[in-house]
Amino acid sequence: MLSSKDWIKFLGTAGARFVMIKQLRFSGGIWLHLKGKNIILDPGPGSLLRCAKSKPPLDATKLDAIILTHKHLDHSCDVNVMIEAMTEGGFKKRGVLFCPRDCLDTDPVVLNYLRPHLEKIEILEENKSFRLKDLEFFCPFRNIHPVETYGIVFKLNNIKISFVSDTAFCPEIIEKYKAEVMVLNVVFFKKRPEFQHLSCEDAEEIIKRAKPKLTILTHFGMTMLRNNPEKIARTLSQATNLKVISAWDGMSIDLENIENI
Repeated sequence: MLSSKDWIKFLGTAGARFVMIKQLRFSGGIWLHLKGKNIILDPGPGSLLRCAKSKPPLDATKLDAIILTHKHLDHSCDVNVMIEAMTEGGFKKRGVLFCPRDCLDTDPVVLNYLRPHLEKIEILEENKSFRLKDLEFFCPFRNIHPVETYGIVFKLNNIKISFVSDTAFCPEIIEKYKAEVMVLNVVFFKKRPEFQHLSCEDAEEIIKRAKPKLTILTHFGMTMLRNNPEKIARTLSQATNLKVISAWDGMSIDLENIENI
């Protein structure tokens, strides 16, 4: 059984188009259980299936909120089916959707007929804070990406945990997302300036300067998989003298016990 304390579970670690399309890694997003609240972050293709196949299964009807960091399909494809699940087919008006405005207005990814089933829709914006009962989080920064994109920083009792969604590298990331636990979307093994995604080199600079207690790499593209994310994490741990791990599909992290991970 998963602990009733704060934990996160990676329902998928796929990043970029081809890893998602070929399902070389799953693309179900991340389930968060924080301060008693259940949240799905970036429910990409297969998110509902990954919940059902999880051990133990994760009941999507028990969700309290859905967060989309941005509208790209590998982050948002299952948002509508997860709204359907969270609201029990629309028979219960409940749950909150947090998303950038362009998920709703411009080429929307959230279906109009489902929106009234939600208790509330909150728009993500830079420097904006949110509350889900006792759980606080904020968007510190508008990421550098082709569509409106925000990372998330959660404030827990003793730590902060930040999720750095898709973005090109810039120095502001280091201070804006600094936290005891940092989850980095690292798509590329080597820098590719023509694409607005982080590379291993970018991750190393972020880790060295932000000095989190734990860094978790995820959202891997093909070059990351070819070079072995576990080996990359070990190399980054040695280079930074800090704890770095790579996520794998189905991995759970007990946030009450990060010192022993």
